[in-house]
Amino acid sequence: MTFKQKIHQHCITLIKDKINLVQQVLNDLKESGANETKSTAGDKHETALAMLQIEQANKRNQLNELVKQKDAIEKVNPTLVANIILNGSLVKTNKGYFYICTSLGKINVDGVLIMAISLESPLAQKFLNKVVGQTIEMNRLTYIIEELS
Repeated sequence: MTFKQKIHQHCITLIKDKINLVQQVLNDLKESGANETKSTAGDKHETALAMLQIEQANKRNQLNELVKQKDAIEKVNPTLVANIILNGSLVKTNKGYFYICTSLGKINVDGVLIMAISLESPLAQKFLNKVVGQTIEMNRLTYIIEELS
């Protein structure tokens, strides 16, 4: 397995773990809601139930976004190597590694820090269609593209 494939698999695992966590929270909220409906404490009951419903809606939205993220990353072919930066590219720069696929922030694979960024991020948009040896500037930082995979 290549380094890029390890990074890709790590990203999928992280997203699946987040999905499982949100699903567990939703299950817990559903259980709390069932317990809350058994109570007849008047206004407190109505407020608590409304808060639970808001929290459930927020978690469902979060879950939907995570599922979209998972679907998007699973469409990326980690074995594909292009001469230009595209969605799914692993970019080594003078400032570190960037995996352009989904927004997960800093991840650590084999002791190497990689910034997982989405194709829609401003930095990824600057990287897009660049080749080894080119430079980009973002927030007064200069990134020199050293390697692509």
